[in-house]
Amino acid sequence: MTFKSILSAHNQELKHIARLIKQARYRQKQQLAVLEGVHLIETFSQAGYKLHKLYLPHERILQPEITALTKAIAADKVVLVAESLLAKISDLADSTEPIAVVTVPTVNLPCKNQDVVMLERVQDPGNMGTILRSALAAGISHVILSRDCCDVWSPKVLRAAMGAHAYLHMHTVTQLVHWLADYPHQIYATALSTNSHNLYSLDLRSPTGWLFGNEGSGLSAELLQSVSQHVMIPMSGQTESLNVAMAATVCLFEQYRQRNAADK
Repeated sequence: MTFKSILSAHNQELKHIARLIKQARYRQKQQLAVLEGVHLIETFSQAGYKLHKLYLPHERILQPEITALTKAIAADKVVLVAESLLAKISDLADSTEPIAVVTVPTVNLPCKNQDVVMLERVQDPGNMGTILRSALAAGISHVILSRDCCDVWSPKVLRAAMGAHAYLHMHTVTQLVHWLADYPHQIYATALSTNSHNLYSLDLRSPTGWLFGNEGSGLSAELLQSVSQHVMIPMSGQTESLNVAMAATVCLFEQYRQRNAADK
């Protein structure tokens, strides 16, 4: 099968991909995201996403995992690119991975009777990706983000989430406090206060909202006042707190554990 080839670093398509990788505003304007790596592309394809374009390293075209990707897309949307050119635009160091472009989905806000994870000013892409991955693994599919979170569709977040984006419904809202006010179920926030409840003493079997905040400053005072309960994760030793991604994972999996036990 014959595919289109790109041979010049000045090619406009490559410049377009480079901007999508590096510029959050450009991604948001175009409503497109870039997937780097075989696993990520396979995950999105299996979840039903249509690939706009698939850029394959010319030198790897005969490898089984690379040729398998071409089955998910029409031949006229496959482009062969020299490894050296892909490496120049990639967000990865010395990458020879394939690159695909997908549309960022537009989704409606979730039903109020569903579990949600709410994030305020989470800035680190690694933390964001880990929280998304943990939410999906714990059975939660809806994530509400404040506008000052990092770009959830950035390449770094996509890699950290390991494909979770393909199965999550992520919503950015202007005023997170308004969403909290309308949510009819318990909303928990991890915070050390005189009113904090031990995580392992809570009944988490009903629909629940979880609120997690900025890596350095935590949650704003306004949101802390809006939640149902403050939650403390008991710890031994001299550690005062957990990284936000780890705290979220602990809380979400305690909820998942309780529900699994109830089902059995």
